[in-house]
Amino acid sequence: MTSQSATIPPRTIRLGTILVHRGILEEQQVQRVLEVQERTGDPFGLLCEKLFGIAPSIIESAWAQQYASLVDSTDFTEVTPTPEALEMITRRQAWQFRVMPISWDGYELTLATTSNDLCRALRFATNVIDRAVYFVMTDSKSLDDALVKHYPLPGVNAARSRAA
Repeated sequence: MTSQSATIPPRTIRLGTILVHRGILEEQQVQRVLEVQERTGDPFGLLCEKLFGIAPSIIESAWAQQYASLVDSTDFTEVTPTPEALEMITRRQAWQFRVMPISWDGYELTLATTSNDLCRALRFATNVIDRAVYFVMTDSKSLDDALVKHYPLPGVNAARSRAA
């Protein structure tokens, strides 16, 4: 009989911690947001916007960092996208929104993107894709190589796409 060890989920990096590390908020401001959140139930990021005038784009960027730290990552040298997934987005969408479909299980589309492209990719998925989407993270080189291979553009190679 083999024993299986329980996996411990990764510790979530809190949005407030990210904002403090970026110099956007101070610890006292985080505590103030948490106090108001406890009373109102409003999302942390929304309260940061309301209470301290933080731009939504800054909250979105911090959220993307938080999300990227929680999800799996992939390397396209080890993953082959399924034909069904590749057919779900166009070449233009793949390049414009920097997403690479990996798999479709009949319910959920798995897309890869980079942490720098996650906000744009999420807006695309939310506004255009009419099904559940799960994101995994990859590095820019791996994404570029996969885009060149599966959604080729005339005159574009991976090295050129990274330089652009």
